[in-house]
Amino acid sequence: MTDTAGVLLDDRIARALTGAAVGDALGGPVEGYSPEQILERHGGRIHGVVGPWFEDWRTARPLAPYHKGDGHITDDTLLTHALIRVYERVRDHLDAYSVAEHLVPDLIGTPRWIPELEAEALPLQRVFLAEKWLVTRVHYGHVDPREAGSGNIVNCGAAMYMAPVGLVNAGHPAGAYAEALDVAGAHQSSYGREAAGVFAAAVAAACTPGATPASVVETCLSLAKDGTRAAIEAVCTAAASYDSFEPALAPLRAAVEPFDTVGPEYRSPSLGARRPSRLHSIEELPIALGMLLIGAGDYRRTVLGSVNYGRDCDSIATMSGALAGALGAEIPPEWSKTVAEASRIDLSTPARALTEVTREIFMRDVARRRAHETTFASLTGPA
Repeated sequence: MTDTAGVLLDDRIARALTGAAVGDALGGPVEGYSPEQILERHGGRIHGVVGPWFEDWRTARPLAPYHKGDGHITDDTLLTHALIRVYERVRDHLDAYSVAEHLVPDLIGTPRWIPELEAEALPLQRVFLAEKWLVTRVHYGHVDPREAGSGNIVNCGAAMYMAPVGLVNAGHPAGAYAEALDVAGAHQSSYGREAAGVFAAAVAAACTPGATPASVVETCLSLAKDGTRAAIEAVCTAAASYDSFEPALAPLRAAVEPFDTVGPEYRSPSLGARRPSRLHSIEELPIALGMLLIGAGDYRRTVLGSVNYGRDCDSIATMSGALAGALGAEIPPEWSKTVAEASRIDLSTPARALTEVTREIFMRDVARRRAHETTFASLTGPA
């Protein structure tokens, strides 16, 4: 891994967010398929931006009417940028009420360009059913935001857009973990919510100067609970035996399979799929961490491994791309340029905005900590 200890906060935030968006766009066209199907469809492994799985993407099921591919981002990036806009409004740490008061109105009140629809639409019209749950429970059901995630299908929906929480808490993984758990309470429960906390912690840990893929995994294991921790440990133990993704695809799937509820056929989930459990885990986060280890933090190797893994590979590549970027890896400019132009998306402004807010929040944290120190000293007397 290239020495990135000198990469400063501004660049880490920019690379993490760009890395997440590019990974999302690369994985989108092959989401839901197996490595074998991807190999057959593309005549080999994917090495960059590819077109839609079906030429007639407007009508071909199961993907119609979404134009996945050709550099189009998906809902992972749409929600990541929406969460950044919440930080811009609040300009402080977030909680479940921030989601209710700002994120939900953003999803239902402001039309935006949706690359996969090639049209302006409300983000709500693009996000998956598990994300529509946010609007149903919080806006229409008036459920306590801290509990609104209960009852939703348990998936990676909250984890996939938690990179901004990790970046705001750069270098403070425990703080990122706690904040993401609170934020995700409006959206997810069980191991879906746990994964959101652990992913945010991983991003915060990756921002630490001198961090490595191994140190990021160690941080995750120190914080993760129950099946999420066990899944990360199993996958990363398997990943340690490989330095390229091709021979690792089947072993990584075998390692995560006991914890994954979806089952072998991604598009035909088992009866027990996505139900709350202390024994299980989402698949995406452990695999993203495993690919980060195999790729040694290099962006291309990490993200291409994630994409060629298949299944929910747009979210896997979103997470691994964010982690590689937070570690300081540079994003291939030809990929970021293609994605920005094809998706009609500004990848620079959200990063600058989040950097500014992150600095503000840090100064607020310092002031709060000093006030606490003063109060505590007055309670305890001279040392």
